[in-house]
Formats: sequence, C-alpha cells, structure tokens
Amino acid sequence: MDTSIQPSAEKLTISKWVHAAITEISCQERGTMLAPSSTLMPEQGRQTTGATGSLQNLKRFNNQDFKNLRALCLSQGLLFEDDTFPAHISSIGPNLLPEDELRRVQWKRPTELQRNPHLIMDGVSRFDIMQGEIGDCWMLAALGSLTLRKQFLENVLPKDQGFQDDYAGIFHFRFWQYGDWVDVVIDDRLPVINGRYLFVHPRTSNEFWPSLLEKAYAKLRGSYQNLNGGYLSDALVDFTGGIQVQFSLKDPPPDLEEILKAADKSRCLMGCSTPGQANRNIELRNGIVQGHAYTVTGAVKIRYKNGWKHIIRIWNPWGHGEWKGPWSDESPQWDYVEPKYREALLRDKDDGEFWMSCEHFQEQFSWLYICNNTPSFLDFGDQHCTTWSLERHINLWSPDPATRRNYYSSGAVSTNPQYFFKVPDYDPKTYNVVISLMQKHAEHMQDAKNLKIGFFITMENSKVLKQVFSPIRDVTNYFILSPGTYAVYPATAENQEFEFLLRIFIKNQDYKENSNSLTSPVLPMDVPTQNQDSSYKALFLRYAKQGSAVDASQLQQLLNEVILQDEMTSLGGKFSFDSCRGILALMDLNSNGRLTLQEFGSLWRSLTKYMGIFRKEDRNHSGFLDAAELKGAIHTAGLATNDQLLRLLVLRYGDAAGRIGFSDFVCCMLRLETMTYAFQNLAEGGSQMSMTAMEWLTLVMYT
Repeated sequence: MDTSIQPSAEKLTISKWVHAAITEISCQERGTMLAPSSTLMPEQGRQTTGATGSLQNLKRFNNQDFKNLRALCLSQGLLFEDDTFPAHISSIGPNLLPEDELRRVQWKRPTELQRNPHLIMDGVSRFDIMQGEIGDCWMLAALGSLTLRKQFLENVLPKDQGFQDDYAGIFHFRFWQYGDWVDVVIDDRLPVINGRYLFVHPRTSNEFWPSLLEKAYAKLRGSYQNLNGGYLSDALVDFTGGIQVQFSLKDPPPDLEEILKAADKSRCLMGCSTPGQANRNIELRNGIVQGHAYTVTGAVKIRYKNGWKHIIRIWNPWGHGEWKGPWSDESPQWDYVEPKYREALLRDKDDGEFWMSCEHFQEQFSWLYICNNTPSFLDFGDQHCTTWSLERHINLWSPDPATRRNYYSSGAVSTNPQYFFKVPDYDPKTYNVVISLMQKHAEHMQDAKNLKIGFFITMENSKVLKQVFSPIRDVTNYFILSPGTYAVYPATAENQEFEFLLRIFIKNQDYKENSNSLTSPVLPMDVPTQNQDSSYKALFLRYAKQGSAVDASQLQQLLNEVILQDEMTSLGGKFSFDSCRGILALMDLNSNGRLTLQEFGSLWRSLTKYMGIFRKEDRNHSGFLDAAELKGAIHTAGLATNDQLLRLLVLRYGDAAGRIGFSDFVCCMLRLETMTYAFQNLAEGGSQMSMTAMEWLTLVMYT
C-alpha cells in the first residue's frame, strides 16, 4: 500500500477513529431530524443528477430557471420580460449602430411581427439563416455547421418550447462555456427598425429559431455588440463542448484532403475564413468575400474526366453570394461528372452555397477549423474504430510573485504548473496527441482581451519538445509523439494571472476490429497523482477564500465543482453536506471542524487515487460500481474485506439497486481505510479485543 495517501503521517490513535466514527454517526442522526433542505436533496436524487454544468444538470445563466419562469408567467397570464437582458440599448451595445438608428430601435415579439410564428418549420437547416447588420458571420458560420450535426444541435436547441403550446414569451438555449453546459433564458422581444430585423432574419418569414438563438448567444456574451467580430473557433467549441483544431491553408498539412474527408465522414463541425479585415467585407469579382467566415458543409472525392477530383462544399452565412470560379453552380466542370453524382451534389440556387476544388480552396481561404467531441478527424487512413482518452485540468496560473516575471521563456518552465501524461504506443504516420489550453474570462468580462497564452511540452529529461503560443482564447495543437512520459506547462507571455482549462487527448491503440465508423468516443483515463498535486494548492486557496482552512461547506462546494466535473463521476450524485462533514471528521487531525492545507493535500491525494481505482473497476463505464466491482476496488486499494462486510457496505453506501456512485465510493473508502489503519495500530500496540478486527470493521462501517 502507498503510505503517502494515509490521512496523516502520524499513527491514528483509538480515540481518533472513535471520534471520527462518532462524528459521522452524529452527522447522520442530525441530518435525519432536519426539515427537508438542500443537505438532503442531493441524496434523494443522486441516481439521476449529474454535476452542475453537465447536460443532465445545467448551470443556470444568471440563476434563471426556464421551467419555473415559464410556469409563473402562464399562471399569471403574462409574457416574460427579461430584466437581465432588457429591451434596451444596453443589450445592443452603445457603439454597434449610429445614435440615430439606436433611438429608432423598437423591440417586437414574433407574435407582433407575424400572424402565425413558429420556432421551427420543416426542420432546422442552414438555409434558414440570413445574416443581418451585425458582423457575427463567425458565429453564424458555426451555427450553419451545427444544423448539419443532429447529435450536437439537440444539445443547443431544446425541444420543450414554441409558439403553439405553453407560449409565454420565454425561450432558452444551451451553450458550453469553459467546461460547463449553461442554460440561457431570454424573452422573445427582437430589435427592429421600421419592421426590419436588425440582426439575423429568417429566410422563411415566420420561423424564428435563428433570431432567438442569436439573442441568447448575445446575452451569454454580454451584448449584441460583443458578437460584432469574433473567432469562428470559439463558436464551434461553445456549440459542442468539443475540441477544435485550426489548419493554416497557407501552410497546410500534407494530408489536408484526407483530413477533410475524415472530418466529413465522422460528422465534425467545420468552418473556414478568408484573409482581410473582418469589418470591411470586400467582395471580390470571383464572389469570395474578404475578412469573412464560411461554413464547410461537405468534402468528397468524385470521378472527373479520366481521374479523380477533391471538391469542397462551402456556405456563406449571408444566405447569398457565391464563388464564381471552377465547380461553381453553372461551371462547365459539372458536365464531366456522371449525371447521378451531379444530381446528388449540385444545388443550382442563389442560397450562398457552392463547390470549389481543394486547390482553389487553399488559394482563396486562409484558415480551416474542424471541431468534434474528440479529434476523430485525425484518424484518417485508419481502418479501425479508434478511441481517444481525455484528461481535464482547471487551475489558476500566476506569474512569480517575487519577480512578477512570466514564463514565456523555455528556460523557466520548471516553475510553472505541470501536468504529466503518458503515450503508451503510436503509429509514426498518424497523430496521437491533441492538447488544448483555454483561458477563462469572468462572466461579467466576456469581451475581455485575450492574453497571449500557450504551453510547452517537455520530455522526461526536461528538454522542451514543442511550444505553442497565441493571443486567442483556445490554443490547440496536434502532435505525433513517440511512447514515453511527457509534461505540459501552461503559461502566458504577460504578467497577468489567468484561469485555464487544459485538455489532453491521447489516442488509444485498443482498436475494435471490423468497424466502419470513425466515431471516437472519449474514454476516461486515470489522472496521475502528479497532475493533481500541482493544482490542489491553488484550489485550496480559491475555496478557502484566501483563508488558512476550509470548512465542510467550502469542502462540499469544492468537491462538487471540481471532482464531479465529468459525466462519469457525476452520475452517482453530488457530495452532500453531511457526507462532507463525515469526510472532514476523518481527515481533521486538530478536531476543529476545518482542514488545513496539509490535511487537504492528504485528502486530495486520496481522491486522486480513488478516482483512478473507480474508473478502472467501472468496466462498463456506467458511473457506478456493483458489489463485485466494489470488492475489486477494495482489493486494489490494498484493503481487506469479507462477504459480510461487503454486503453491509453495499447496503450502507449503495442505492436501491445496490450500486455505488463515485461520491459514496469516496466516503466508503476513506472511512474503510481510516478504520483499517486504526485497527492496525491497535494490533501493533498489543491491545486485547474480544472481537476480531474484521468484526469491529463490520460494526463500525455499517453504523
């Protein structure tokens, strides 16, 4: 057994474990006598409740609950008015339009603009969207791609709303923000001038999902003005929670055509942009707009004359304006394509969508953006169904408080937070590691300037292997790394602290034979202890609110927001307040109801160990352990059990089906380990007991 994860370096006395056991029992007894409260609710709903910020349990933007607000409006016969994003110039932004236009803005509901409005008519399509006066082509290009991917679209656009049933002037949409899914509530008042939509307007006059979704995204970003220019890559991630990679078309990878085909086949979101200033939008004679974002809607290889041709389909979020060169709607190249393929691919309409060759694509566009929940578009040429593992870390980076220096130089990377990962195997012809570093802006500073952030990758000998830095929100790159252990050092080129989300994707070699799918599900991966050790101090200080200790309430908030950040650990429910008081009693050596940094460090290492064990034993990735899996977990931890104790543990910590979620597993293992050490100390001291140690364990663990 690894003694480094013991609750303390000192031996536990009999009074210590009796105190811990009594404290946990008394907490349970007090909990049962309380009136229904927040401390009991998580336990009641633990089988279905996910961590806050997951799709199962969304974070509420501005703490607004859609269902409750709609029910209140319906009961009072009122239409919802959103005070947090009002029908006011402040929601548009003071600098987006001339003052005279701002004064003439009216806010109208769809029911005032159309006789029979609908949220959606005949399904959702990119052709429903037509960009308005605001320069949010970057967001609309991502939205156009989203309409092609039902698996992501349903997350963003809930079905439980409309103008026909239970209409109360209120709608909601979901976006992924810095690791959490957030539910954004809006009213349906839209800004118009003389009956003309200021911003996105639907191609079909009485279909309003594009305008309402744009309003919700503007609210998330602070105002419509904050949508006037942005990064297509940011919107792709906000709509999916996925990983996006950018490819420079001026220096493209040699496998660009294969990457495009693999991305289309694995149902990725794709977009592209042209060079030039985004606020000028100069349309060239060939039909391409400079400084503009487009959606990539398809990539195929077709028979052409006596050979093959790679062509790419692109859509302009203006809803009109197309490429006029080779492979455009009426170009002669289509005459040399078999009629059945021409009919399937060619749509001869002025709808903003067109085809072009891969060569012209690289000439006319500057960047390609690809996004999916995993980097499946890098699996091109692979005849198997590959999987990608994911590690996530949230931390606060600060410059050296003594010198206020940054660590942009590679010579000082050893002083930065570091995260280790291991590459077990690789194919030198395919990419096997993707790293994404995202800087997090405060909720009230969505328009804050991006810092120049990046990361170093080092090998075991501390030699800097790669470094990537850029002044964008999400710095992502892909690599071919040989087997070995590596470290990632997030950093910034500026003397300013920033909170970040680091994601490390590693390609696995456990292929599934005879699969035609390129979909790459994310499989949980054990997070090495070193990764967590480097960040627990910053977490402690954040949740201790710069104090010297954390109490049970602060510990509960920390565990639920940090430990339960992924879906696997969250399925079993949250850590209740009483369970956190029990954990604190086991780890609190001073018996003062608080954990010091040293005590929290011991707990953190135990949590890291238990997370690895839980993921290993949860063989079907259900988020729960059954009795047999719990027995394996106990043995993996180096502890002993028998059938009677195992049955009682399942009764004590399991749900009605005998399953144990991660939060209950942690409580069980901490207590079992503490009691085991206590009995070992008793045996070493020669104490005489009338009951065996296992009998004592059985009694204490079930009470």
